[in-house]
This record gives sequence, structure tokens and C-alpha cells, in this order.
Amino acid sequence: MPTLTVPLSRIEGHARVVIEFQGARVISAHFQATELRGFEMLVQGVPAEQVSVIVPRICGVCSTAHHVASVKALEDACGIAPPPKAVRIRELMMLGQLIQNQATSLFLFTMPDFPGREGVPSLFHLDEREADIAPRALMIRRLGTRLITLAGGQFIHPVRAVVGGVTSGLDPQAMEELRRDLEAGLGVAMELVERYWGMFADLRDRIGTLGDDEPTYYLASVHKGHAYYGDVVRVLAPDGQEEQSFAPSSYGEDLALVPVEASYSDGWLFRGQLLRANSLARLNLLPEMGTPRADALLRRFREEWGYPAHAILLFDLARAIELIYCIEQAVALLEQDLWQGPFRVTCRAAEGEGYGLVEAPRGPLIHHYVVDQGVVQRARFLVPTQYNIFAIERALKVAAERYISASGISMELERAVGRVVRAFDPCIACATH
Repeated sequence: MPTLTVPLSRIEGHARVVIEFQGARVISAHFQATELRGFEMLVQGVPAEQVSVIVPRICGVCSTAHHVASVKALEDACGIAPPPKAVRIRELMMLGQLIQNQATSLFLFTMPDFPGREGVPSLFHLDEREADIAPRALMIRRLGTRLITLAGGQFIHPVRAVVGGVTSGLDPQAMEELRRDLEAGLGVAMELVERYWGMFADLRDRIGTLGDDEPTYYLASVHKGHAYYGDVVRVLAPDGQEEQSFAPSSYGEDLALVPVEASYSDGWLFRGQLLRANSLARLNLLPEMGTPRADALLRRFREEWGYPAHAILLFDLARAIELIYCIEQAVALLEQDLWQGPFRVTCRAAEGEGYGLVEAPRGPLIHHYVVDQGVVQRARFLVPTQYNIFAIERALKVAAERYISASGISMELERAVGRVVRAFDPCIACATH
């Protein structure tokens, strides 16, 4: 049986796509993670108070989400809740991560797919009229890294969140300086999103499709005005009705882990059905975002694409709306008093089971620990990219069926495979943990 293997770039981590076909018939399309991290085993036997410093090393992109989810899981095991101001500081960490991630994904990972040119497209080979996009996109990305650094104590592996709250408040002068820079950056981000939207429309016209648009279930932990901190996981049915919500401790009642062939990443199903998480899932679950510019973009999005929206490439436009939302939300939080405590409550050592939930850039992230005598006995991480595995494979099969025919294989197939995978913005390091 003929097989096509397509290596992937412009994603976080290492993966490949393997397509099996016979003549014009596509047999299967597999999304295979080709690296193993093993952090579920590495944290076994580790003192619980050290875990929240170790798990950010799972991924340099998603380190903030792992840091916060880990602390929340240990607090759940302790039976305590942090002070409100500590929660606000953690929310700023999460907003910084989303700004940094969405700017990277939009302008450095997916925008290079837009030009209709031969060979491998590159952002830096766009027309000279777009020469300003890359430096301005990097400036917006840097605002996210600065926000993580301010709220988290450092960028790559934040340290400020601790069991019971955060180690300290934020410097008011640094907050005000960053708030002003975010306000200035909002206009730049809006202009970049507008240009992205126009180039996205041109891409759709060129390729004549937005990919797999079959309805599916959506999974997210968001509500109006949220800051990606997570409360309960919500499930949207294919018809746009919310079907279920559950606490992170109840994930085993509706979600089932299924092995994926020839991959170091398994996948999750909801009651045996495909799931999608990430930006489009969040937009489908929210009636409105809760900030003015993001809400205006969301209304425009729904006027153009309907509700709920299902086409795969719309993940990218949803990510653009979220970029604006995160900047607006961060500006609002930075106006609050986050330098006068209390910032931490005392707690006993973690013992028993604990579950920590955040809405990471790619969807709900759950850390589940079993702690005995202050030592982690068992750990499990539910990672957003795993929710998307089977949806990615279905979308890849749809793309393959479009470009493999009786007359041959279109040269557009390799680019289509990349567009599909990057629309989901997968994080392979997290998925294999």
C-alpha cells in the first residue's frame, strides 16, 4: 500500500503525518508524535512542594499553564483556596501566555501559509508591503513575555505561584509601565489582525476550502470575562447546545483515553465521540467575550461564518480574536491594586488527591496528583493536544481526499497537511509529557 510521510515544521515539538492510500482512495491519515517526555513518571517520588517548579519543564511554550495547574492541584489536595489578589496575579500569567502564544501561532506559524507561491512559503518572503509584519508581530509577542515575567517572576519557567497563593505582590511602577505599553500595543495588534483577516480571506479564495467542516463536540473551560484560569470544563454539542459541564475531578466519567497507532501521544474521546479544543472551541462556547474590541470581532466572525462554526481553518481567526481579548483583559487587570496583600494563606502539607484546571492556549489542562506523606505517588496530565488528536486525523483525511485523485497527487497536499495541523496549534512536548 503506497504511503506518504510528511514531516512537520512550525509547530511546538516533533511530529509527522503518515497518509496511506490505494489509487485515488485514501485509507487513513495518522498524526504521529515522534518524541517522548515521560514527566508523569519523572514526578513520581518527588516531594509535592517541588512539583510546581518541575512540571513547567514539560514545555517551554506552555510552562505557565503547567505551573498554575500544578499549584491548583496541590491546593485542591490541601483543601484551601488562595486569596483573590493571588488569583488575579495568576490570571495575568495566563493572559501573558495566551498573548505570547497567539501572536507566535498567528504571525510566525500560520501566516507563512498564506502566499500562493511555489516552494516552501516564508513569512519573510512576503511582498515588501508586508515587511513590517514580522517586527510588529514580535513586538506584540514580547508584550506577552513581559507580562509573564512580571506576574510569574520569570518568563520561561514561572516561579511566583506557590501553594496557598503567590510569593509576593507586583511592583506598581512596573505594572503601570506595562499597562501603558499594552494599551499602545492594542492598536498595533488590531491592525495586524485586520491584515491577517484579509490575507485569510485571500487564502480561502485561492484554495477554495476551509478544511474539515463536519460538526463535532467542543471542550473548554471558559465563561464571559474569563482569564483562562479554569473553573469547570464545559462541553458543547455539535448543534451548539451546551451538553455537559464537569469539575476536573470528574473527568473520568465522560472522557476516555484511547491509544494512537505509532505515536507517543494518546487521544481522548467524549463518550466515544471526537472532540475539538483550543480557540474555536472557546469561541463556540462563549456568547460574548466581555471586552469591546474582541466582542466586535466576534460579532463579525459570526456574521461571516455562522454559529457554531466548524471549519478547521477558522481556528486561526478565533486565535486572532483571542489575542485582542487577552490584551484588553490584561490592561483591565493591571489597573487593580495587586501590590498590597494578602497574597498567601497558610496550609498544611498536601495529602490525598488533587485536581488542577486551567484553560491553556490549546484547551483545558488538568493536573491530577495522588500524594502520600508529602510525596507524589501518581500523576496524570490531561493535555489539550490529546483532545484534538482524532479531530486532527479526520481533518487530515479530508485534506488528503481533496488532493489525491485518479490523476495523481496535487503538489498542494503537503501545504494542506501543514495548514491543517497548524490550525490546531498542537504542542507535542505537552502531548507526550
